[in-house]
Amino acid sequence: MADRCAPSRQFSEGIEYEGIGIEGLLLRGYAVAMPDYEGLGTAGIHTYMDRVSQGRATLDVVRAAQRLSGTGLSSASPVGLMGYSQGGGAAASAVELAPTYAPDLKVRGAVVGAVPADLATVATNLDGGLFSAFAFFALRGLAASHDVDLTPYLNTAGRAAMDGVEQDCVFDLLDNAFVRSSTLSADGRPMSELMTREPFASIIEAQRIGTIRPRVPVLVTHSVLDDTIPYGVGRAMARSWCASGANVRFSTNVAPLHVGGMAPHLAEALPFFEARFAGLPELGNCWSL
Repeated sequence: MADRCAPSRQFSEGIEYEGIGIEGLLLRGYAVAMPDYEGLGTAGIHTYMDRVSQGRATLDVVRAAQRLSGTGLSSASPVGLMGYSQGGGAAASAVELAPTYAPDLKVRGAVVGAVPADLATVATNLDGGLFSAFAFFALRGLAASHDVDLTPYLNTAGRAAMDGVEQDCVFDLLDNAFVRSSTLSADGRPMSELMTREPFASIIEAQRIGTIRPRVPVLVTHSVLDDTIPYGVGRAMARSWCASGANVRFSTNVAPLHVGGMAPHLAEALPFFEARFAGLPELGNCWSL
């Protein structure tokens, strides 16, 4: 949420942990463009978990990269979309939005991992847990992007928490570990109940990913041991895409917890993109879902 968390800033300071995965792509000869997202590193509040905002930012950064001189890139360059966790949501949203928002891009496929496709389920799973801050990030970011004043819904501790998470990065997650949302609300109700009431119910439902058919092959990865984004959320998204006629391959792994799931995600992405950029067909497995 904090401006200091922006990848462009963390890369300049040598502390961007996702550089490990990006290095593998660079060594294979890919050009990599990584967005900061709206309000992250710039003026305003980061619109964390806003489906359209994050998806468009992902497509826009590709356009920006293609316009840079001296890169060898152009509007004719093939494009792959990739992301995990928040980035998985952004890449999944981007592959849904690409045909209408960025029809000029030559998207060949997408690899999305641990996608928070159903925010209501994810938030309920996070509440009071080790990574409860993720849910607070989403509440703060979505309230900002939809101009909702949270003050009437929070008590003094809740308002302080919302101000605090706006200054947090991933490294600060444990600051809100095991905090239950019911202790922050004005009426003592948990966030899961707040999300069933307007204006939050409509806002949360509008963030659902899996309702628009991707027009290119998609590889979806998810660990059954994910403790942050339930495995069932990713599987349900893939099943929804399949039902719409998309070419989807759903890959299950047993990597430990949410962080561990990133390793097989990265490993599977490289052969997937090499096949897509070579023009080879993707063999989906919707039949198994």
